[in-house]
Amino acid sequence: MTDWAMRDGTADEASDVFCDAFAGYPVMEFVAGPASPAEHQERLIRLFVMGRAMRGHPMRVIEMQGTPVAAMTLTPPDGSLPEPTDENLAALGALTTTTWEEAGTAARACYDAFVEAANAVDAPLPNWHVNMVGVVGAHQGTGLARALLEDAHARSAADPNSRGVSLTTELPANVAFYRHLGYEVVGEQTAGELTTWGFFRPDA
Repeated sequence: MTDWAMRDGTADEASDVFCDAFAGYPVMEFVAGPASPAEHQERLIRLFVMGRAMRGHPMRVIEMQGTPVAAMTLTPPDGSLPEPTDENLAALGALTTTTWEEAGTAARACYDAFVEAANAVDAPLPNWHVNMVGVVGAHQGTGLARALLEDAHARSAADPNSRGVSLTTELPANVAFYRHLGYEVVGEQTAGELTTWGFFRPDA
């Protein structure tokens, strides 16, 4: 494919892509409930993305004809970014409170269980971590996710403070895909009916 371009993206652009790409994703259904309206899952996705954006974490998007169709959020190794501003922390705190008030205590408990499972499969530090990578449904299977991940691999390889790239998935079908790209399974954890796999790809 040659009709796309990769660039830095905004939280809104990444959120729009993820709301399409992760519709019905196991984490969304586990936290919000399998029968929850789409807007409930979208609200959670936007909270996750804003949590990264307000801490200054990089966001990359691939656009086609001016429209973002794939996105990735990244967390660099600890200590490589300035501390978030008080203003951003206050805004994130307010958004977090509002989101969980609307989602309910059961959803928050499920989210906490998911976070605990994901933390249990952390890869060796320091590394770059791919928080989310997704492609809108119409362009899935066209190599865009691979292109974004290769961008993450290049960032880690060029960073003397990083040993590689880590990520997690809750889709069994993704396990073989990440292994094909050089990732190793470093852990597997369950939270209720949700299984999380942790991966690490060491720099060459």
